[in-house]
Amino acid sequence: MRSLTIHAVLLAFLVTSGLLAQTQQPADNSGTAASASATKAEVDQLRRDVAAQRQTIEELKALVEKLAQQRAMPVADGEVLPDAPGDVHLQNAEATALGTAHLADAVLREPVLMEAAMVDQAAPAKEKKDVPLTAGWNGEHFFIRSADGQFTISPYGYVNTDYRAYQGDGAPSDTFVLRRARFGFQGSYGSHFDFALLTDAAATSGSVVRDVYLNIRVKPEFQFQAGQFKVPFGQETGLGVTNLDFIERGFQSMLYPSAASAYRSPGAVLHGDFYGGVIQWFVGAFNGKGYALANTTNQPEVIGRLRFYPWRKSKNSWLKEFAFGGAVDRARSSIIGGDVSFSGQLPDAAYNFFPQFRINGPVERYNGEFTYIHSSFALRGEYDQLAMYRNNVGSYQVGGLGYLSLPGIRAKAWDIGATYLLTGEKRPENGTPRVKHPLFGPDTPGGTGRGLGAWEVAVRYTGAQAIEPGTNYLNYYTPGFVPTYDFHTNETTIGLNWYPNYWVRYMVNFNIDRLKDPSTIGAEPQNYYVVLQRVQFRF
Repeated sequence: MRSLTIHAVLLAFLVTSGLLAQTQQPADNSGTAASASATKAEVDQLRRDVAAQRQTIEELKALVEKLAQQRAMPVADGEVLPDAPGDVHLQNAEATALGTAHLADAVLREPVLMEAAMVDQAAPAKEKKDVPLTAGWNGEHFFIRSADGQFTISPYGYVNTDYRAYQGDGAPSDTFVLRRARFGFQGSYGSHFDFALLTDAAATSGSVVRDVYLNIRVKPEFQFQAGQFKVPFGQETGLGVTNLDFIERGFQSMLYPSAASAYRSPGAVLHGDFYGGVIQWFVGAFNGKGYALANTTNQPEVIGRLRFYPWRKSKNSWLKEFAFGGAVDRARSSIIGGDVSFSGQLPDAAYNFFPQFRINGPVERYNGEFTYIHSSFALRGEYDQLAMYRNNVGSYQVGGLGYLSLPGIRAKAWDIGATYLLTGEKRPENGTPRVKHPLFGPDTPGGTGRGLGAWEVAVRYTGAQAIEPGTNYLNYYTPGFVPTYDFHTNETTIGLNWYPNYWVRYMVNFNIDRLKDPSTIGAEPQNYYVVLQRVQFRF
């Protein structure tokens, strides 16, 4: 189109120039005839110039006619003829209607197509460059995100360093402890997949892998998670260790499934939230033997849990964050696999209040829990029961009782604790308070300048009771006597939590552990005094 227009303009210009030359030249000659006559050479030169101009005009006319003939060829609307000079776009619809070919109008009737064609002619298309990955800090963790936003991964971890001091007969020595040093990655792929990997560099036995799982979010109400992770039984297992109100969990945690392996076991769980989190549900199956260990029975450990937030969508701030729930656990132990009853070692390691026995048969657990949070105040409570059967374990008892079944072991534990943030921050259910005035370090998201950090006071009462009923087997072949073990213990804790900033916490707990019925020969009922200190850093 551009070439055709140029040729037409050039043709008009040459025709006009020739006419002017023919009319203007005689006028000039007539003006000079009065003074001097034109020479014959000048007249001949003028004639040759005019003849050359006429020849050029004829060539241009022939070119225009050739273009018009090419345009008359049938083409699809908007098609570009590759052999036409300048990639001329033809108005084929009008040519068909009139039965003749004609030049395109000066005003473009297909500006989008023409503009695209002109851009293509002006410069070759540039190669599309890959958009780089994005990385940064989201207020909680570092992250790396793909250019399309479909893949995100974040390194995370935390370190707990403790100093523990004890006073009491037979109490452990005062010591520094690297309680946890966990590092890993968590992330998502697309809108339906979450994953995590967490290891513990401070592990002294067993596997260093704590969490490794994939969670599939079909919808909020229905999700599936598989791998190795915390068994969703008690309230405190649902809390991250960096968000616990106290340095160690309450006594009820001794009765949790897989307590010997940080409450983690290989398995799978179906779970979800209904009505925006008003109802939370969990149904899972696990090996129940600890880190990456195979099951020793043909029956997996099955757990069901429900948690309700009846006023979660209410505008009443006094009831909005009240929750309650419960859980049920069914498992089976195997004496051939070496299964034993729960460990009576207190979480602060002051003493062991109950011995372990070989078990064989069903294992049953029951749990009830509640949480109440209002602004800076939080109150949590929990009650747990445990039953472990000892079927056909008599041959393992002193005195050779044969394969008799012994009375089962029963245990119960309770915990109630409260916290209050003195500096006015809001207490989250499972998270770190947003420190308003951090002492140092990065500013807290939503913070308002420097200060003395956040300060929190805490108090808790927790206890446990366990019984192994005794019995007499006064028969001829396997006479024997099984003694009774019925022990009680409890603990009162007063704590202070200081958050210099959002990622660092210093904790101090003063525990009074009361051993009412000693589980070791020679021990006396007494109180143990324990001071725990912890510096925690997370990222």
